[in-house]
Amino acid sequence: QVQLVESGGGLVQPGGSLRLSCAASGFISSINTMGWYRQAPGKQRELVASITSGGSSNYADSVKGRFTISRDNARKTVYLQMNSLKPEDTAVYYCRYDNTRYGYWGQGTQVTVSS
Repeated sequence: QVQLVESGGGLVQPGGSLRLSCAASGFISSINTMGWYRQAPGKQRELVASITSGGSSNYADSVKGRFTISRDNARKTVYLQMNSLKPEDTAVYYCRYDNTRYGYWGQGTQVTVSS
């Protein structure tokens, strides 16, 4: 079992920044991918960014150049630095962990971008 705890969401004005954190606990395999997904009201959950245990990252086109995903393997934590936030970034952001056999979700953290 793997537990994921997100933090760092909140209310921010357009153009502002937030940093999300996701701390993993439990059995963490050496080969894994961690990522962030988001779900806005009435929309499907979508991938925002992901990063492998080897450090390769992937981003949705809508966030490229504004968001940066990183991880600290020693702390079993993945981060999402979000800059130049837009109202359309408003959503519940979910952390995701995948190894070669299983996947786990965090409980989600709300990000609201509004003036």
